[in-house]
Amino acid sequence: MLCYLEHVSFLLFSVSYLPFCFSVYTILSKVHSDRNVYPSAGVLFVHVLEREYFKGEFPPYPKPGEISNDPITFNTNLMGYPDRPGWLRYIQRTPYSDGVLYGSPTVENVGKPTIIEITAYNRRTFETARHNLIINIMSAEDFPLPYQAEFFIRNMNVEEMLASEVLGDFLGAVKNVWQPERLNAINITSALDRGGRVPLPINDMKEGVYVMVGADVPFSSCLREVENPQNQLRCSQEMEPVITCDKKFRTQFHIDWCKISLVDNTKQVSTFQEVIRGEGILPDGGEYKPPSDTLKSRDYYSDFLITLAVPSAIALVLFLILAYIMCCRREGVIQLVHHSAIQKSTKELRDMSKNREIAWPLSTLPVFHPVTGEIVPPLHTDSYDNTSMPLMQTQQ
Repeated sequence: MLCYLEHVSFLLFSVSYLPFCFSVYTILSKVHSDRNVYPSAGVLFVHVLEREYFKGEFPPYPKPGEISNDPITFNTNLMGYPDRPGWLRYIQRTPYSDGVLYGSPTVENVGKPTIIEITAYNRRTFETARHNLIINIMSAEDFPLPYQAEFFIRNMNVEEMLASEVLGDFLGAVKNVWQPERLNAINITSALDRGGRVPLPINDMKEGVYVMVGADVPFSSCLREVENPQNQLRCSQEMEPVITCDKKFRTQFHIDWCKISLVDNTKQVSTFQEVIRGEGILPDGGEYKPPSDTLKSRDYYSDFLITLAVPSAIALVLFLILAYIMCCRREGVIQLVHHSAIQKSTKELRDMSKNREIAWPLSTLPVFHPVTGEIVPPLHTDSYDNTSMPLMQTQQ
């Protein structure tokens, strides 16, 4: 006989845990049979996909004695569909860690078995193993709990918070502050699913996680301290509010009290309105007249005149007006003559610039010899090509 506080594959988190004993018979088999779990609607459901459980489906290492540590990933989906139900989430950080299915079942699925196909992939051998998880959602007697509070924990990731020990410690701290007779974890959501940013990989920063719990008694005075005007003002200024019971969480959980949400379902007014259905008959709009099957012939001559003839005529008129102004009027003739004179003058200047004489630099003029006093001729003759002559020349 073995005694367990909880089954590894199915966890219903509550503050009061009742141990139970039963006989366990182990049958070794490489074929995974279907698993049946029985969560309650409105209570957090957690199912751990253990890598050790699936290693028996894959061949061992080629060398005997080596420890098998193959990377294994999981794929989960609702049977017959490509994804999981809307209330069920899945997370696995690395191929060397266990996968976790978690979520809060809804009342709509009570009594309907939900079959989840779980496929394990061995990333070393590329082999797969598959089995089904049958979720039989049960109805809760006191669902939903009338008082619900949602906490935002900044120093936790969702897979860390899903561990039974960590979640049990958090529920114990909440029970110590709230003092309810019944306290359940309703749902857990990662901050990334609420639009949060991925934290920088420095200083061991965490993503943050939202934890919703429900109880059967009104909120304690400590939880309502965040609603007073002083703390609301501090939250608007991005300052930490003053909460007297924060020290009961601070040792393990860093709670952002400005993001706490308190919901009292006993004061909510139902907004449901009865839908008045009509006869379903549309008003009479006469008989329907479909278009004729025969198409009438159409003359495209007018379209041709509008698109081609009219623009061509306007362009011709503008050309004639411009020719008259430039060739027949005095102002136009003067402009043409002036333009021609400018072109002729420019051409003459260019021809003159090619034949102009360049003044000789001082270094090329005759100089006196420093010893004999005779005049030394320049370094070039009169027939020297002065167009390629440098500005400075070395004297002998």
